[in-house]
Amino acid sequence: MGRTVFALAAAGAALNAAAFTGARADEPRAAIEGVEDRALREAIVTAVGRADTPPASRFEARRRARDAGENAISVLRSEGYYGHDVEADLAEGDRLAPLVRITPGQRFTFADPKITWVETPPADDVATAAEKAMGLGAGAPGRSADVLGAEGRILATIQKRGYADAQAQPREVIVDHADHTVRPDFRIDAGELVLLGGLDLSSEGRTKLWWIRNLAPWKPGDVYDPEDVAELERRLRDTAVYDSVTVALSPADAKTADGLRPVVVSVADRARRTIELGAGFSTTEGAGLDGRWTRYNRFGRGDTLRITGRLAELEQRLDAEVSLPHWRKPQRTLKVGGAVFHEDTDAYEDTGVGVRSDITRRFGRISFLTVGAAVDASQIADKTDVNGFVVGQERNLLTLTTLAALNWDASDDPLDPRRGWRVEVRGEPTFVTGDDSITYLKTQAQVTGYLPISKQEKTVLAGRAKAGLIVGGRIPSVPGSRRFFAGGGGSIRGYAFQGVGPRLSDNTPQGGLSLLEASFEVRQKITGPWGAVAFIDAGAVGTNEFPKTRDFSAGAGVGIRYDLGFGPIRADIAVPLDKREGDPSFQVYLSIGQSF
Repeated sequence: MGRTVFALAAAGAALNAAAFTGARADEPRAAIEGVEDRALREAIVTAVGRADTPPASRFEARRRARDAGENAISVLRSEGYYGHDVEADLAEGDRLAPLVRITPGQRFTFADPKITWVETPPADDVATAAEKAMGLGAGAPGRSADVLGAEGRILATIQKRGYADAQAQPREVIVDHADHTVRPDFRIDAGELVLLGGLDLSSEGRTKLWWIRNLAPWKPGDVYDPEDVAELERRLRDTAVYDSVTVALSPADAKTADGLRPVVVSVADRARRTIELGAGFSTTEGAGLDGRWTRYNRFGRGDTLRITGRLAELEQRLDAEVSLPHWRKPQRTLKVGGAVFHEDTDAYEDTGVGVRSDITRRFGRISFLTVGAAVDASQIADKTDVNGFVVGQERNLLTLTTLAALNWDASDDPLDPRRGWRVEVRGEPTFVTGDDSITYLKTQAQVTGYLPISKQEKTVLAGRAKAGLIVGGRIPSVPGSRRFFAGGGGSIRGYAFQGVGPRLSDNTPQGGLSLLEASFEVRQKITGPWGAVAFIDAGAVGTNEFPKTRDFSAGAGVGIRYDLGFGPIRADIAVPLDKREGDPSFQVYLSIGQSF
């Protein structure tokens, strides 16, 4: 009876080192014979790799065959074939063809896997959980990767239950050629149970220690959980006011007199202030410039002050906002802001000031639930139709708007998604008083989806559907700036901004109480950073609960994308398919990020 003791980690490392391919693969480095199992054969062929050119000599051919044989042995051992027979040779014939003949033999299986605790074992329930996490069933193929994975699961399970210093000692794996079994014995030093203490801030900066302490998801005396430590680091990074954040358990010799281990936090503040500039252009909305001045961590609690200005043909705006992340509870952000604004569009002119406040609760990476309120005092000039005549009206209004919104993002990238979906739902109960009085509920919902149709994700299908409805409102009482409009770069391309929907007799966009939109795009990667898009958009605005068939319009076009690394620059050109009086022949749009 033959018995062999060795560390399977070496076999796994040899397999990883061997699994490379040339820059251009023209032919296999060696032919493989004797392997019937398809999955095993594919793994061996991949590990053997391919060569750019045939061997130049018999010596080179034999060297390739020997190298291929060693790679094949690494794969066989990693897959549990320890009784293999591998022969490196040359194929018969005039051509120098490296050949590897393989007899895999019987596949070995796991038997009696166990954990041996070095020094003091952990608590009984922890030891039981570790044995369950090991997950090596008797009779399962004796793969080396499964042995390594089992050891990792054991350590993770112990550490998750408070044994932060747990370490794996050299394991013993017995490969028994008599009964074709693999018997792993994992030798684990669990260490002591760790109880967490308070926080130590190891770096100097603008952040107050009391605020970080309030973010910690544990209380002094709680059992150590690595996920709690990682969560504190995530919460600090989410504020976006630091260049770097490190959160780590202190060494064992830093234990306090009462047996607790502090957690050490180190943060590096980003620059106190930043200035950002941006620009956009479309053929009907014209050019626009945006600037933002940002002050970080002014109050030492991860806060941000932003002053934003916009200067464009259709809108001028000066806005200030203070953001307080993790306000009173983690993952909850309070924002308070105000703005002075002026909008001058074909449909209305709106000048005023406003203040707002909202609270956002974050779920996952970029999903949010928001509630808030805003008050605007404005002068609005718009038009209405009275007995077939277009009449201008100017009103001074005070508008109170409350908000409940959900943004759920299950896509893979905020600027250039290739798979997944997004859902946005908003409800805005609104009370208007002043020269006119009305109460209504404005609702909107949008769903977008992204589907790659190739493994390399070079071709992506993207779709968008949006619907909106104002309940309890009526035209002309609903101010022009609060109605639904469609047309433009973020809506139905090919038409002017506000160019889709009902119009007054003088061709002025009227806006409406209901909205439907849909878009479909085919996004194709061309080469390097370049890509192309073909799209069609359609939609309608209605003056009642549902747009009429005659209200629908569609536009189509193509675009170019240039990937900047963090997201694409897009340039689209679109034409209206239902052109009416005053509609342009085409539209051009330039901006950063995909259209949806």
